[in-house]
Amino acid sequence: KSGKPYLKESAFEALEKDFQEVINLLQGEKTLEKFRIEYEKLHAVMKKSHENEKRLMEKCRELNTELVVNSSKVAALTKLSKDDRGTISSMKTEIEKAWKMVDTAYEKEQKAKEMINSLQEEIARLTNLVDQGSGLSLGQEYNIRDLLKLKEEITKERDQLLSEVVKLRQSLTQATELQQDTERAKNEADQSVTQLQQEIQLHQNEASREARKKEKMEKELKNLLAEMDNKQAEIKNLQHLIQKSKEEQLKMEQHLKDQKILNEKAGKELEQFQMRNNKLMQESEQHSVMFEEVMQDIHQKTAELKARDDEVTQMRLEISKLNKVRDVLQNKLRVAEEQKVDAGHERNTLKNQISGLERGLEAAKKQAEIDKKAIDELVRERDMLSKNLVKATNATQKQINLVKLHEQSKKNLEEEIQNYKNEAQKQRKIIYQLEKERDCFINETSELKQKVLQHLKDTEIREMQICDYEKKVEESVIKLKWQQNRCEAVRTERNLYSKNLIEAKDEIAEMKKKLKTVTHQVDQLKEEITDKEAALVKAHLEHQQTEKEKESLKAELLKMKKQALETKRFIENQEAEERKLLKIIAEADAERLKQKKEFDQVINERDILGSQLVRRNDEVALLYEKIKIQQSILNKGETQYRQRMEDIRLLKLEIKKLRREKGILGKSMANVEELRQEVHHMRKELLREQTRCKILEEELENPLNVHRWRKLEASDPSTYELIQKIQRLQKQLISKTGEVIEKELLLQEKEKLYVELKHVLARQPGPEAAKQLQVYRHTLREKTKQLKVLSSELNMYESQSQEYKYEIERLAKELLNVKKKYLAQKRKEQQAKEKERSLTDTEPQFPRPRSDVPRFIGGGFALGRLLPKVTA
Repeated sequence: KSGKPYLKESAFEALEKDFQEVINLLQGEKTLEKFRIEYEKLHAVMKKSHENEKRLMEKCRELNTELVVNSSKVAALTKLSKDDRGTISSMKTEIEKAWKMVDTAYEKEQKAKEMINSLQEEIARLTNLVDQGSGLSLGQEYNIRDLLKLKEEITKERDQLLSEVVKLRQSLTQATELQQDTERAKNEADQSVTQLQQEIQLHQNEASREARKKEKMEKELKNLLAEMDNKQAEIKNLQHLIQKSKEEQLKMEQHLKDQKILNEKAGKELEQFQMRNNKLMQESEQHSVMFEEVMQDIHQKTAELKARDDEVTQMRLEISKLNKVRDVLQNKLRVAEEQKVDAGHERNTLKNQISGLERGLEAAKKQAEIDKKAIDELVRERDMLSKNLVKATNATQKQINLVKLHEQSKKNLEEEIQNYKNEAQKQRKIIYQLEKERDCFINETSELKQKVLQHLKDTEIREMQICDYEKKVEESVIKLKWQQNRCEAVRTERNLYSKNLIEAKDEIAEMKKKLKTVTHQVDQLKEEITDKEAALVKAHLEHQQTEKEKESLKAELLKMKKQALETKRFIENQEAEERKLLKIIAEADAERLKQKKEFDQVINERDILGSQLVRRNDEVALLYEKIKIQQSILNKGETQYRQRMEDIRLLKLEIKKLRREKGILGKSMANVEELRQEVHHMRKELLREQTRCKILEEELENPLNVHRWRKLEASDPSTYELIQKIQRLQKQLISKTGEVIEKELLLQEKEKLYVELKHVLARQPGPEAAKQLQVYRHTLREKTKQLKVLSSELNMYESQSQEYKYEIERLAKELLNVKKKYLAQKRKEQQAKEKERSLTDTEPQFPRPRSDVPRFIGGGFALGRLLPKVTA
């Protein structure tokens, strides 16, 4: 990656200027408030990404400097570790030599101790002999002196050896201390190297993370820039739309002002009508109370009139019985009775009309109950609609939650796919490195095998040469022995061969020279043999090291096989996860189909609601028409109410008049008891007369006396008394007939007023109708509000359903793209796996070397150079 930032400072400043200009343009417009907020968010995200990029660049630079410093430190430490290894190897060799010296010294000390013990025994034995013998001979004294000298020499040697042993031990302790110090230094150096390697690894990881973050931020910046371009294009489109919407808004504002003025007028008229209605309701209540009082008075008066009617009838009967002569009065009475019958018929007709009005009232009540039932049904439908709306909101909320879950799962899947891609790239890199290392190790093993074979061949050649040299040495030893025998024979035969002495001396000199050369050659051969033995030992050690490396490589092979098995298991797990994801995708498709079905159901319900709304609008229009009719009826009722109020006022005046007349009649009716007594006496007299008449008729039919003719004694009143009585009764009749006529006229007028009031009351709506009207108005207002809310909610649900449709289609497209990408990735991985399997099948399986184990190449000596053969 390049160290340059994605955006330069000048470009960033230009972007900020553009941002400020766009915000200045968008500040005054409320319609683009959401767009301005999102634009500011995008700008803040871009700022953050720019700052993060700067910080990441600084971190990358710091990490690079630290890496350089750490790499220099690691190089210095590796040099120190190499030097320490050399010093350790030299110290080991010195320690081995010291241990060998210690072993030889210990052997010498043991031998000296044995000698000392043997000499002590001899000394003890000799002392015993001295004690036994009186004196020693000179030879024995000399022997004792020699032994003492030997003893002193041996003690000196022992002291020297002890001092050497002490020195060697001190040198050993010093060497061990040095070795420990060097080992400690080596361990510390190894630890520091491992720490530095870990730090380097951490820094590398951090650098890779930062690089990934930088890549992500660059991608986000690119996306943000693209979004910025899109948003700017949208801003231009929105500005055009804003201009159009402003013009439409002005038109709508004017229309709204007109509508507001009309609404205010209608509201004022409604308030006036409501005030009038309330006043009329209060007045109607007052009039109803007054009417009840008047009705009570009328009932009382009717009761009194009935009582008077009864009295009048009785009086009429008495007058008819007493004054049969007055046919005129009887005719008048008949006319009055006919009028009364007519009044009764009129009363019956009025009763029938009242019953018809009562039936109309019952029908109105039934209609009100039907309207109440319709209102209850409307309320139930409203509740059902509200429940359906709640269900729809819950379903939409569930759909939103499902969409969010799908988005989260999609994001998780994308992140996992990205992680799998990164891991696959890492594994490919690791496999590529391992393949390289494998090839290197294969080449190295082949070279090592060749070298080992060459070394084995060289060792066999060296062994053959050693065998030849040993044979030659044996031959030279045999020759030496033979020459020695010959020398002894010459010495024995010296006297015999005195003549050939000089020649023999010359030959001896020559033989000595030859012996010297042979011994010199033997020494050289011994040195070469020691060198070869050391080389063999080194080769053996190297062979052991190679075997160890071979074992370590086998262990690494086993580890790699385990890792391969783990990767296979991981791949199987990934395939299982893929199956699970495919199942989840299938479930998501099924859920999407379910949601589509539910959406279709919601659309059908919306259509049903629209039809119901149309019906409700029609019903509302009908109700408005009914309200208009009721208002017209109310206006008519107000006029009739005023007329009835005037009639009631007149009736009150007439009632006052009647009360006055009642008082007058009450005063005039003080002699009623006397008249009743007279009527009683008259009735008694009538009965007497009737009984007399009957007896006389019986006597006439069955005469008891023979003499039919006899004088009748009569006690008839005088004519004057009768005339006075007739005059008095006529006066009473005239007064009573006048009173009856007046009372009948009053009754007729009261009945007419009663009928008219009944008609007025039947026409008027009454308190129950007013209450129902108020209830209807309240329900109408609530229904209109609910209808407005439902229409707005329907519009909202239609817009939300369209948005959900678009989101579902977009998610389906994204799912298809993800599926295609995932399948393409799986195909690529399968192809790569098949290629790797084919490569692994064709290539030989060699153990892969470990990177942390030290490697040894070469033996440290030339194997191509052969040693010179020694000739005798």
